Amino acid sequence: QVQLVESGGGLVQPGGSLRLSCAASGSIFKIYLMGWYRQAPGKQRELVAYITDGGITNYADSVEGRFTISRDSAKNTVYLQMNSLKPEDTAVYYCNADVSRDEMEIRGYWGQGTQVTVYS
Repeated sequence: QVQLVESGGGLVQPGGSLRLSCAASGSIFKIYLMGWYRQAPGKQRELVAYITDGGITNYADSVEGRFTISRDSAKNTVYLQMNSLKPEDTAVYYCNADVSRDEMEIRGYWGQGTQVTVYS
């Protein structure tokens, strides 16, 4: 079993900052990719950012330049630094990881989500 535990969500004013963390634990051979998705009420879940095992990053156009994704491989942890937050960033943020528990099979895992609310 692999578990992803998110933390760092909360309430923040527009223009403020939050830092999300997601720690993976369990039977892990290798983590190939970790990322963050978000879903607002009535909307589809969308990719926010991801980072590969090689350090390649990708950001949604709506957050590029404001958010930064990083990782600590030794701790199997990914972070999302969110600056200049806007009301439209309000959503439940989900951590995602592509994990192999052996040398062959790769499976996707999800955290339970953490609420981010940006308000005036």
